[in-house]
Amino acid sequence: MIVGVQPMAGFDKLLHYRVPASLRADVRPGSLVRVPIVNRQKLAIVVEVDAIPDCAPEKLKLVTAALHAFPALTPDLLALAKWMHAYYAARMESVFEAMIPAAVRGEANVKEEKYLSLARTLTADELAAFRKKAPQQARLCEFLRQQFKPAKKSLVLSRLDCTAAVAAALIKRGFVREETRHVERVAYADSLSGGGEIVTGLPPKLNEEQAAAVDSVHASLAREKFAVHLLHGVTGSGKTEVYLRAVEEVLAAGGSAIYLVPEVALTPQTVSRLRGRFEAAGHQTVVWHSRLSEGERLDGWQALASGQARVVVGARSAVFAPVHDLRLIVVDEEHEPAYKQDETPRYHGRDVAVYRAKLANAVCLLGSATPSLESVVNVRAGKYQINRLLRRVDDKKMPDIQIVDMRIELMRQRGLVTLSRLLVDHMHQRFERKEQTILFINRRGYSSSMLCRKCGHVEECPHCSVTLTYHRADETLKCHLCGHERGAPAVCPKCAAPDIRWRGLGTQRIEEAVRRVLPRARLERVDTDTMSKKNRFRQILNDFRAGKIDVLIGTQMIGKGLDFPNVTLVGLVDADLSMHVPDFRANERTFQLLVQVAGRAGRGDRTGEVVVQTFTPKAEAIQFARHADFDGFAEAELGMRKKFNYPPYRHLVHHLFRGRNPEKIQFYADQWVKRVEKTFGAAVEIRGPTPAPIEKVKDEYRYQVWYFVARVTAFVPELVKMQNEFTWPDDVSQVLDVDPMSLT
Repeated sequence: MIVGVQPMAGFDKLLHYRVPASLRADVRPGSLVRVPIVNRQKLAIVVEVDAIPDCAPEKLKLVTAALHAFPALTPDLLALAKWMHAYYAARMESVFEAMIPAAVRGEANVKEEKYLSLARTLTADELAAFRKKAPQQARLCEFLRQQFKPAKKSLVLSRLDCTAAVAAALIKRGFVREETRHVERVAYADSLSGGGEIVTGLPPKLNEEQAAAVDSVHASLAREKFAVHLLHGVTGSGKTEVYLRAVEEVLAAGGSAIYLVPEVALTPQTVSRLRGRFEAAGHQTVVWHSRLSEGERLDGWQALASGQARVVVGARSAVFAPVHDLRLIVVDEEHEPAYKQDETPRYHGRDVAVYRAKLANAVCLLGSATPSLESVVNVRAGKYQINRLLRRVDDKKMPDIQIVDMRIELMRQRGLVTLSRLLVDHMHQRFERKEQTILFINRRGYSSSMLCRKCGHVEECPHCSVTLTYHRADETLKCHLCGHERGAPAVCPKCAAPDIRWRGLGTQRIEEAVRRVLPRARLERVDTDTMSKKNRFRQILNDFRAGKIDVLIGTQMIGKGLDFPNVTLVGLVDADLSMHVPDFRANERTFQLLVQVAGRAGRGDRTGEVVVQTFTPKAEAIQFARHADFDGFAEAELGMRKKFNYPPYRHLVHHLFRGRNPEKIQFYADQWVKRVEKTFGAAVEIRGPTPAPIEKVKDEYRYQVWYFVARVTAFVPELVKMQNEFTWPDDVSQVLDVDPMSLT
C-alpha cells in the first residue's frame, strides 16, 4: 500500500511512502500520520492512497505511525483544503493546521481515571474476618458493595480516608477490580449540570413567518442537495428557533450539523440553548473554539471524528469540525467581520461554510438582521434563497431610537461630554424602575490618546504608526497593535508642561462617568482588558441575566446576539467611530452596528429605547438605522458600490509588503506592480503601491497594492506562480489577502 502525503514540515510538496501491514487498517485519506523526512519524524496528512510514485516502490520509506484510529479530515474537508489552497493563496500546510487543532497534532493526552468495583460478592464470614484483621479493607469492601456502578478510585479513598495500599491489597487478592476509563473533558460542563444559564422546556410555538422559514429550510434538507438560505430577520424575530428546528430535523434523519457564531463571547449562550434542546434527547453538543483547554479540544474533536457526537457549536474554526454525514451548517450573524481570519490562511468562515456545504451536498443557513451586501447580491442573482422575519416574536415593538447631536451637547455642557443629558436621564429612570442598561462603545481603554495642550505633542507607539491608548486603571499607555506598554506621563515629555490630557473616549472613561451619575448602580465593564480569565465573560453574562448588574458597559463583545429581557435602554456613546475610517465598507459597518446594538433593547415585555450619540446625525447610515430600513440602506449602498465597481460587484485582493527599510519596500513593490501590469493588462485594475493607512507596525514599514478582479480563481493561482518566480530579498516579506474585510 503506497500513500501520497502532505508533510507538515514547512514546504508544499506531495511525498510518497509505503504503509506497513500493521498500519493499513488505520491509514485512509485524511489520516494524520508520522513519516521520516531526512533524519526526523514529521507529521503528515494522507491525501491519496494506492498512489503511483515516481520511483521504484521498494525505495520508498515506511509510514512510522498513525496518530488516530480514524481520519483527522473527512473527504469533504480534504477537498475543501485544496480549494482554500488555491482560492486564498495559502500553503496546504497552513490550511491543514487551521483545520486540525494543535491538541490533535501535538502531545495532548487522553485523560484517564481509575475506577474500583467488587470483583465478587463477599460472604458474611469473609466480611467478619476482614473487620477483625483489616478493618480498613472491610470498610472499602462494604462501601463498594453499596455502589450501583464502579466508583472513582480517588474519590473513594478520599471519602473513606484510606491509602492506596489498602485498595492494592484487595486488588491483589482478587476481591476488588480496578479498571482504567477515559474521562471526557467537556467544555462548559456547568451547562450540563445546571451551573450555567441553560433553559429547557417545550419549544416555543412558531409564528407564521417562522413556520414558513422552517418549512422552506426543511424542504431543502429533504432534497439532500446543496442549497443556501439567507434568513433575514429583524432583531428579536426568533431566528434562533428556526436554526434549532433545522438542527432537529437533521439529527432526526441521522445527519450532523455545524452551528457557527462570530465571536467566542456568543458561544456560552448558544451552547446553553443547544444543550437545553438536544442533550436530553441524547445528542451530545461539542464546543469548538480557540480559548478551550488543550484537553477540551482534543476530547471534543475525538467525539466528532469518531462519530460519537453529531452537533458542534463554535466560532469560525468550527467550520472545520470532522463531523460525519454533514447535512447542515448554520452561520449566525453572517455579516460579521469576525468570520474573517486575519492570519494565514486568511479565510472567511461564512464563505468557507458555503463551499463546504456545496462539497457535502448540505444546506447552509445564513442568518442576520443586517445581511452582508455580498449575500444580498447572491440572493438577487438567484444563488441563495431568502426567508424573511419582519416582526419580533409575540409582536413585541422595535425599540424607539433617539439621536443626540453631540455638537449641540458640547455647546450646552461647555466641554468634553461623555454622556449626554438625555442618556443620563434615561439611565436614572431605568435604575429607579429596576430595569437594565447597556452602554456600548467600539473602543477599549480610558481614551484614545494623550495630548499636550501647550505644544500639541501626542504620545505615540515607538514601534507602530498609532497613538498609545491611555488606561486609567493602571495609569499606563498601551499599543493595541504590538503590545508596547509604558507608564502614563505626569508632564509633557516634550515641553515638560503639566497640561497633558487625554482625548477621545474609551470604556474606562464611560465607566467613570456612569459611577459619577449613578453612584448606587452596580456596574460591569466588558472588554478584552477585563476578560483575561477563562470564564469571566460567562460569569458576567449570568450575573447580568440574574439582575445582579444594573449597567453593562462594553465594546463589540456585547453588541450582538445577546438576549436579556430586562434591558430596556441601550446607549451608543460614540456612533461615529466606525464611520470615519478609510474603508468603502464604513457605512455598511456603521449601519450594521447601530441596528445590532439597538436590537439588544426591548426584548422582554417592555418597549426598549436606544440613545445614539453622534456628531453626524444626518449621515445616511444613521438615518436608515434609525428607521430600521435595511432595504433602503442596501439599495443606496449597492448603488454606490456599483457606480465605483467595488465589492460585491468585483473581488478585491490585498497585497501587503513589509520590511524595516521603507525605500527598499517601495522599490520592490514598484517593480512587482510593473510585472503584474505587463502580465494581466486590462483584466486587472491595480491601485498602488502606496503606504498602508497604518504605515508602521512592530517596527516594519508597510506598503500595499490593491487588485480588483472579476474572478479570483482566474487570477490568484497565476499571481502566486509569479510570486514564486520573482526574486525577493530576504528582508522583504509579503502577504496576499483575498476578499479582505479590513483596509488598514
